[in-house]
Amino acid sequence: MTETPAAHRSSPRTSRRLALRRRALRKHFQFYSKCKNWALAQNVSVSPISWRREHWVLASVAVALTVIVGMVMPTWANAMRRDEAPSVTTLSLALPALSADQTMAGDRALADLAAAGMVPGMESAEWKVVIVRAGQSLADIFHEQGLSPTELQRLVDANVDNGAFRRIHPGDEFAFRKSADGRLAALRFDRDDHTRVVLHIDAGVVKSEIAERALERRFHVARGTIKSSLFEAGDTAGMTDSMTLKLAQAFGYDIDFAQDLRVGDSFTVIYNDVYREGERLRDGDIIGATFINGGRRFTALRFEDADGTVSFYSEDGRPLKTSFLRTPVEFTRISSRFSAGRMHPVLGKMRAHKGVDYAAPTGTPIYAAGDAKVEFRGVKNGFGNVVILQHGGQYSTVYGHMSRFAAGLSAGQRVRQGQLIGYVGSTGLATGPHLHYEFRLNGQHRDPLSVTLPKPEPLPATELAKFKQLTQPMLAQLKRYEDPRLALAR
Repeated sequence: MTETPAAHRSSPRTSRRLALRRRALRKHFQFYSKCKNWALAQNVSVSPISWRREHWVLASVAVALTVIVGMVMPTWANAMRRDEAPSVTTLSLALPALSADQTMAGDRALADLAAAGMVPGMESAEWKVVIVRAGQSLADIFHEQGLSPTELQRLVDANVDNGAFRRIHPGDEFAFRKSADGRLAALRFDRDDHTRVVLHIDAGVVKSEIAERALERRFHVARGTIKSSLFEAGDTAGMTDSMTLKLAQAFGYDIDFAQDLRVGDSFTVIYNDVYREGERLRDGDIIGATFINGGRRFTALRFEDADGTVSFYSEDGRPLKTSFLRTPVEFTRISSRFSAGRMHPVLGKMRAHKGVDYAAPTGTPIYAAGDAKVEFRGVKNGFGNVVILQHGGQYSTVYGHMSRFAAGLSAGQRVRQGQLIGYVGSTGLATGPHLHYEFRLNGQHRDPLSVTLPKPEPLPATELAKFKQLTQPMLAQLKRYEDPRLALAR
């Protein structure tokens, strides 16, 4: 047997590489064989002119490129073209000279506008605006601005709107303007939402200037559905927390938001915000609202009667305000109900629970359930800090475990329904902060959640006609927004 020389041997890798090369050559050969006759012009002497598929393809591509270039080039040329600047001739014209009186009048008018805060550029340059902080007095502010007590006393002695000096609140604004020698030249503040006062000090004489500032009320419509809480639904509907609280207060006589609120309940509300000079100033009022609670529909329509009293009324003109609030604390949860016997959480004995416990954070405001006289204010047995109110001859209410009483509240004082009387706490026999609330009829305890409360009288006939005339358009708008399909079709 003859051996094959090593030079003629081939490894498996070399064989595979040669096979791939042959396959590629075959593919290339087939392609070039197919395209070798592609040309825009053939040799006439060899064969006659004939258009094949390849010629049509190349001709189509050439025509398409020609059309594209024809379309793009003019646009590009226009984009790059520079228009010549128009010829402008400037003429220097002499203006008529102002008289001395006109110049002084113009300067004085500009100064007055700046003093009233109507010239933004001058205002920022000349006025120093200070916002009152909690616990500050006007004397503290004057001291911070490097002004002497004598200058403050001059303003007080002038007796010009100095009531505003005694009633300053955190967030109020005072603006100071000083003279070249550092003395106070003017003081600016807002007497109320729509009145600005500017005090000018000239040679020790104080003069007052009043500027009226127009207020604007912008109306909004919000609609929400309860998923977890009323505040969450109000926030989703675009309402502030304070406006949501006003909504709860409007329906607080009919709906107990501590126990009656259900997932799926809904509300529709028309309200306004107050704007001044294009800037939102504060929340306005609820004009009308509907609330569907547990399938029942409640309506609250704002109306001012002949005496100037503003209240909420139902569709038939009956005041929503009853003789007593159903819940005298901002809505929270009920931790213990009225019962003939329950295990006392502190004493560990079975005792009757003659009221309702509302669990709430320490410091939550507590309000008088109705117009009353303060019968007792102090500490009493297991109630801790307690207030007892006497409502006429039949009814009385008890508020226990307060952390503290409202300022100025004393025995014998008259209070109005909804007036602040104290704050939630855990004084006395209590395991946590809550309000213990009792309702008594002729000395006998009644369940505050189910006791029948007297209904108020409806509006007189003449007032009722005016009420319906004013509220019908608003009621129709509320009903339209209650149905989402109608609201979308609007």
